[in-house]
Amino acid sequence: MTAAENVCYTLINVPMDSEPPSEISLKNDLGNCDMSAFLTSFSPLEKGDVKLKTEALKKVIIMILNGEKLPGLLMTIIRFVLPLQDHTIKKLLLVFWEIVPKTTPDGRLLQEMILVCDAYRKDLQHPNEFIRGSTLRFLCKLKEAELLEPLMPAIRACLEHRHSYVRRNAVLAIYTIYRNFEHLIPDAPELIHDFLVNEKDASCKRNAFMMLIHADQDRALDYLSTCIDQVQTFGDILQLVIVELIYKVCHANPSERARFIRCIYNLLQSSSPAVKYEAAGTLVTLSSAPTAIKAAAQCYIDLIIKESDNNVKLIVLDRLIELKEHPSHERVLQDLVMDILRVLSTPDLEVRKKTLQLALDLVSSRNVEELVIVLKKEVIKTNNVTEHEDTDKYRQLLVRTLHSCSVRFPDMAANVIPVLMEFLSDNNEAAAADVLEFVREAIQRFDNLRPLIVEKMLEVFHAIKSVKIYRGALWILGEYCSTKEDIQSVMTEVRRSLGEIPIVESEIKKEAGELKPEEEVSVGPAQKLVTEMGTYATQSALSSSRPAKKEEDRPPLRGFLLDGDFFVAASLATTLTKIALRYVSLVQEKKKQNSFNAEAMLLMATILHLGKSSLPKKPITDDDVDRISLCLKVLSECSPLMNDIFNKECRQSLSHMLSAKLEEEKLSQKKESEKRNVTIQPDDPISFMQLTAKNEMSSKEDQFQLSLLAAMGNTQRKEAADPLASKLNKVVTQLTGFSDPVYAEAYVHVNQYDIVLDVLVVNQTSDTLQNCTLELATLGDLKLVEKPSPLTLAPHDFANIKANVKVASTENGIIFGNVVYDVSGAASDRNCVVLSDIHIDIMDYIQPASCTDAEFRQMWAEFEWENKVTVNTNIIDLNEYLQHILKSTNMKCLTPEKALSGYCGFMAANLYARSIFGEDALANVSIEKPIHLGPEAPVTGHIRIRAKSQGMALSLGDKINLSQKKTSL
Repeated sequence: MTAAENVCYTLINVPMDSEPPSEISLKNDLGNCDMSAFLTSFSPLEKGDVKLKTEALKKVIIMILNGEKLPGLLMTIIRFVLPLQDHTIKKLLLVFWEIVPKTTPDGRLLQEMILVCDAYRKDLQHPNEFIRGSTLRFLCKLKEAELLEPLMPAIRACLEHRHSYVRRNAVLAIYTIYRNFEHLIPDAPELIHDFLVNEKDASCKRNAFMMLIHADQDRALDYLSTCIDQVQTFGDILQLVIVELIYKVCHANPSERARFIRCIYNLLQSSSPAVKYEAAGTLVTLSSAPTAIKAAAQCYIDLIIKESDNNVKLIVLDRLIELKEHPSHERVLQDLVMDILRVLSTPDLEVRKKTLQLALDLVSSRNVEELVIVLKKEVIKTNNVTEHEDTDKYRQLLVRTLHSCSVRFPDMAANVIPVLMEFLSDNNEAAAADVLEFVREAIQRFDNLRPLIVEKMLEVFHAIKSVKIYRGALWILGEYCSTKEDIQSVMTEVRRSLGEIPIVESEIKKEAGELKPEEEVSVGPAQKLVTEMGTYATQSALSSSRPAKKEEDRPPLRGFLLDGDFFVAASLATTLTKIALRYVSLVQEKKKQNSFNAEAMLLMATILHLGKSSLPKKPITDDDVDRISLCLKVLSECSPLMNDIFNKECRQSLSHMLSAKLEEEKLSQKKESEKRNVTIQPDDPISFMQLTAKNEMSSKEDQFQLSLLAAMGNTQRKEAADPLASKLNKVVTQLTGFSDPVYAEAYVHVNQYDIVLDVLVVNQTSDTLQNCTLELATLGDLKLVEKPSPLTLAPHDFANIKANVKVASTENGIIFGNVVYDVSGAASDRNCVVLSDIHIDIMDYIQPASCTDAEFRQMWAEFEWENKVTVNTNIIDLNEYLQHILKSTNMKCLTPEKALSGYCGFMAANLYARSIFGEDALANVSIEKPIHLGPEAPVTGHIRIRAKSQGMALSLGDKINLSQKKTSL
């Protein structure tokens, strides 16, 4: 039986604090008034009796579920409860008759059930449609053919009832009876086919058609053939069933594809999003023709744009990405890149991220120009939108996408660079850094674009607000300004950004001419005050805002220096040295050479002077002093060796880094393309669809069944099909000892956010254990969903109890508890058996992930929890230890292989992983080989772990500590 045919059952919640009633008290409650009194009297007392009977019937149901037999109550219920017309009681009776034992110990039907059968025959003819429909639903759960046989004429008659609720439940009842007891209604398929032809209600037609699919597929196909042109006018629930039928038929018999594929094409235009989604998925599995793939992809794109739910958008985007993975489909999707980019109108960042990645994977020389135009418009739009956290991140994504396009298609770089360089002055440092990285790569790779980039860089240079971007811009200008005019322009811009020099003297003069804000008065007449320099100053209330204004008008580079950021001064000194050395080689006049060198040296000297003074917020560091002093010495000597180092070696280093990066990208792309290309070995068997037997065809995966199982959270289809094999792969956790009165053991199934405990409980005593309850509690970020229901265990009996635990975050958790029970007939207190703890491993939730160096550094700075683990291992090789840690922690090494290759006695690597809850885990491995202890000495060092939550950092550290040493097999 497929998952779609499973019957829905009623779940009953039992109050735990209630005392179990006795059989005698229940008899009194159920039979406290006879039927005639109830029918002839309408007094409040008699109405109260119905309420009392309702409560008593609920208690009976709970007791039977707990294992009580209660045979003496059967006739009491038939006499005093069954004839009642109250709807609540009728509803409870359906549950009661479902669970009550209906046969004698030797397997024969109880005599009393004849009376029950007659009562339900009357209910099937009841004028109230709710009673008829609920009775028909109840009959779906009956497994006794003797009870169903007398009711068959009444069930058939319900197919012609005026109300659709009765008719659709009659179809379900007939389907269930036909499946379980075909001899009771052998003509069911023919009966339902005739019913389907004449039926108008959509839900009734859906149920009837569903029955024909499973009971008599040929009749279902015949009906579909007669109305295939009207399928678009059907309701969405019937259309979904039709899509499922076409998929199954074409899957089992490929020759039928031509007959039904037009119907699937028509259903792509359905008004229901669910039907369109299923029809597109079915079309892709049935046909690989370009027109079919294009139609399905277009349908997916329309769904993404029109649906408001972001989860739906992400699911459908994943289907588009799956389509792209097929080499023959990729060509078709390349023509739809512009349609895919329409999805960027969605405000959700995750949807935009996936869309841009998909568009970038599909871009080709045919459509790259159009793609770049759209992305440029999107970048400009982000500048006009009110600032939001996602706006900045979206701008970064657009910049990176344009960067990748320009690298892959160099002709596009000239169109992209002018637009992007406007963002160097952006307040968002991350977006500006991405632009700067792109500009650096473009100016190195594309010689023809250098004049354009330098010109645009000089235009935006004065507007740059971030010191980090300023340093990068200085480096680019110093490295790539090759003409005399450009060098002069750079010097002009630097002087403009630095302000009046010497800096110290000009700043002292400013302070001498103005008062500090705290010495000013806001009201009253002008006063003469003495400043710190000993001079007189006149002050009034109107002058209070002047110092703030002066500070705002301060040139950018001057502001950075006065804030104490002298690293930018070291970058400026290097830039000035480079352009001065280049200027000397370009200009032959000694006077001009000396003048330019002197100006550059003056700027460096004034910065050194400022750094040593008390004006900046932080003094200059020794490293920056050494750097600026070195540059001063190089300019004073102008040796050819230094000229080569500054003007050639630096650029070669950048070239090597970019070529290594490009090589890595090509290698990763090659690996991905190799994964996608299906390699067929010479001795692989070839399967021909026309020659494949039907039973072999059925072995293929059923997409509808897979999607249903995925929705139910059971993604491991193979394990579900063979539960014994899946259980054998898991470790049994023993919870109690073999000598305990109750033995318990558990399988722990981890399914993403849920943990399912499948606990086997065995009664090892000769007594009946009543109210045997598994009581669980959790430690850590785990939450027990519901309390397991109590059981009654016969002597030496056993039962399986399932408990669901929700996981909220990534950290090691512990589940602990006990089994409590009452011994039947004993007067003692409740007995208790304490269970062993179940430890939940963090590795079930951690998955390898990747991020850029900039993102890693940013997260490393932001995360507040750090756990430092000392290396204590028996592994003697550095690389082997790193691989062992990667395998043990499910983390990914971000440091490139080239950086780790070779042997130098020490190693540093960055590791990264992400949990299924979106939590990031960072680690830095710093290890060395102590050579002085000999070649067999183990690796030493530290691993620093950083995470946003304390639990994640501690749990990962514990895992590393436990698995550091390599166990010998």
